[in-house]
Amino acid sequence: MNYFKSQYLLVFLVIFGISCKDSGKKDLAKKENSKQSERAIVSTILEDEDSFYHVDFENYPEMDSSLPIGVFDSGTGGLTVLDALVNFDSYNNENQEKGSDGAPDFSTEKFIYLADQANMPYGNYSSEEKTELLIEHILKDTQFLLSDKYYREAGDTTFQKDKQAVKSIVIACNTATAYGSEFITEFIEKTGIELKVIGVIDAGARGTLARLKKDENGSIGVMATVGTIASKGYENTLLRVKDELGYTGEIQVFNQGGHGIAEAVDEEPDFINKDLQKPREDYRGPSLNDQNFEIDRTLMDIYNFDFDHGKMLCDSKETDDCQILQINDSENYVRYHVVSLLEKIRNADNPQPLKAIVLGCTHYPYLTEEIKEVLDELYNYQKDDQYVYRDFMVEDIAIVDPAVNVADELYVYMKKKNLFNPSGDMRNSEFFISVPNTENENVKIDENSRFPYDYKYGRTAGEIQEYVKVVPFSRNNISEETLDRFKNSIPETYKLVENFMRSNSKTKSHK
Repeated sequence: MNYFKSQYLLVFLVIFGISCKDSGKKDLAKKENSKQSERAIVSTILEDEDSFYHVDFENYPEMDSSLPIGVFDSGTGGLTVLDALVNFDSYNNENQEKGSDGAPDFSTEKFIYLADQANMPYGNYSSEEKTELLIEHILKDTQFLLSDKYYREAGDTTFQKDKQAVKSIVIACNTATAYGSEFITEFIEKTGIELKVIGVIDAGARGTLARLKKDENGSIGVMATVGTIASKGYENTLLRVKDELGYTGEIQVFNQGGHGIAEAVDEEPDFINKDLQKPREDYRGPSLNDQNFEIDRTLMDIYNFDFDHGKMLCDSKETDDCQILQINDSENYVRYHVVSLLEKIRNADNPQPLKAIVLGCTHYPYLTEEIKEVLDELYNYQKDDQYVYRDFMVEDIAIVDPAVNVADELYVYMKKKNLFNPSGDMRNSEFFISVPNTENENVKIDENSRFPYDYKYGRTAGEIQEYVKVVPFSRNNISEETLDRFKNSIPETYKLVENFMRSNSKTKSHK
């Protein structure tokens, strides 16, 4: 028996060893593939002189104060971060000491903004297991800001080479910060230039914790894209910074992946189509039967959806009889997700009251008033003469936009490095957006001239192609409704956008 046992054990160990070895090989191969994908775009930028993406860093402009500041996001949502920079006034412009002087602190700085609209939303790449493709997009965003190349219009076959390089970069995208900031930092080190990169997550975490006392108990809600939530970027950073700053109270973090909010703000047709009155097959937002983002029939009174003018799509004239229910309005997306967040807190073990919500997506500040409205409704919501949520939230919940903290961090860095432009003008800022490159025969577009969902997330990292062209903002690629939203929500930045589209020489349509 001992012999057979020993032989059995030996066979088991051999099989187990082979299994572990194979598993190790798979993990190693996975890591190697990751490195190869990263190295493909990085080596192209650094070494392939024939590539559109190549940047000659040996002749990169001296890092002086006359260079602009680069800002990028997956779409137009990052303009809320830029708006915080545009309006930032926490220092005296004469002596750079702390204290407002009534004049914007970056008024003499030029900004170059990039919206990678064609490839957005970034938050879905992780759920589609395309993180490497996302990192490639993020590195291409960085390349654009560092390079001198762009196209005047989507139909142009020849690119221009008169865009300025930048002296610092703000990642105005939470998902890009979570998944790409370390890769950008590694890439910048390889270029040999000295350039500061600032992401929104660390700044947002510090700004959120500042709303609580050091010994205070409470919950913090994180509303962000599904990808940012999956990365645990905010949760881990909040808990790390909490310990670093010596907070002793019990602080709980509740995450809500805002599936569809950013897409609704940017009018992505898979999530919102204002021309429809009935449900459609290509809808990708929350629904009655969605396992991950289910619209709960028992919470319909609490959601308090607005059904007017096609803002909710139902397959029945009677809303109570809906078998198919689709959200078709940005405020209704907010209602679904804020209620879902409070339900998580209400059903948690020993939850602390919600005291702050950090807007972990640059699109969400456009909807701050809607978020506040829903929170107020929930605070006062009663059932059977009992307040349902009051034990789980304070009346005045702080809504934290990390952009202000980003502005402060950038100011401190530029002061330290003496990088403020003494004679520049913010009104010279430039705005660019990515559009599908129809000159590339491999590119697929739909009837709206956008990448279809399956194509957008079905591409493979490492295939270094010009999937997109980066062109100036114009009314050909920014809708009037979106411009009206800018005008109402970020009026000072809207003025810069309008000035650029109207008079900048880089825009073909300027007059």
